[in-house]
Amino acid sequence: MGEVVVEFPQITLFKPSTPTAATATETAEAAMTPQFHPALVNSPFDDPAVYVDFLFERRALLFDLGDIHALSARMILRLSHVFISHTHVDHFIGFDHLLRLFLGREKRLHLFGPPGFTVQVEHRLASYTWNLVESYPTDFTVIATELHPDGRCISAEFHCRRRFAREGDWTELHCDGIIHDEETFRIRTAFLDHKIVSLAYALEEKGHVNIMKNRLQELGLPTGPWLAELKRKIVRGEPDNTPFRARWLEAGGVVERDFTLGELRSRILQVVPGQKIAYITDAAYTPANAEKIVDLAAGADYLFIEAEFLHAERERAMERSHLTARQAGLLARQAGVSRIIPSHVSPRYQGKEEQVREELARAFAGEG
Repeated sequence: MGEVVVEFPQITLFKPSTPTAATATETAEAAMTPQFHPALVNSPFDDPAVYVDFLFERRALLFDLGDIHALSARMILRLSHVFISHTHVDHFIGFDHLLRLFLGREKRLHLFGPPGFTVQVEHRLASYTWNLVESYPTDFTVIATELHPDGRCISAEFHCRRRFAREGDWTELHCDGIIHDEETFRIRTAFLDHKIVSLAYALEEKGHVNIMKNRLQELGLPTGPWLAELKRKIVRGEPDNTPFRARWLEAGGVVERDFTLGELRSRILQVVPGQKIAYITDAAYTPANAEKIVDLAAGADYLFIEAEFLHAERERAMERSHLTARQAGLLARQAGVSRIIPSHVSPRYQGKEEQVREELARAFAGEG
């Protein structure tokens, strides 16, 4: 599993393991520039929300929508997709703040949530008066999608300039838990039991393409936008015999050189497994939930997981359908994740961070 890493506010635990060829490979992969940068929005004792910034795009996504005032307006306006576990107030109270910032802007915001979510979004929008929005020069649009265990994805649109009236309902089917699929990554979900449906999510990068700059220089090729197109073709899995033209601008004008994808792949690229970021919250420690969590989070680089109670209060945790720190650590170990970041810790443990961290770390390391 490599080194054991548990992150907590200002506390990081490292437990070195014996170096192996596998861990050496993992270290080399980790040294590559990651595309996705995840972080808790608040402290683990406050409302849950994980902000994932995209390094090479001016966008971000969010797992859960608790209080998000800690994010700057600029960061919030980068959001394109928000994936909500369930609509208890501490997971959805940030919707109004987000709505207020997006109003008056030409934006499309995609929201995903559990069964009944589209109706909840509809009612929330209908609770405001929108008599002046027809004159807005922009049309901020909310696309809400509710996910069902039988594979249905029911979506609806809400347009600012039409007073956010519900329209355009449509239904699609998700397969193998994949509820959003783009060129470079996908989002997978699992349906957990919290006495209601609580959705867990995983962001899976389809493949990480690293440019070996020393090889680039040996071929006399500069960096530039053409490399982004090359990466996209590689991630899409286009065949090695596909022609590819590298184009860039020099003082004398446009320069072009022709290759095949296979030639560039072998000479300047290194393709490794992509990043994986898993988000787990609000779930009872049951065999069914545990199996789903381990499957969804398997091999994740980052696991953000609730650790609501210390294990001494495991009976209360079960009553409230939450995980203990020990249970979170055990699940992370079984999933073989690289790094675990606890969240949604009960405020009763403020000042006892070391106890929570220690219990989580011991279980993650297989020591308790």
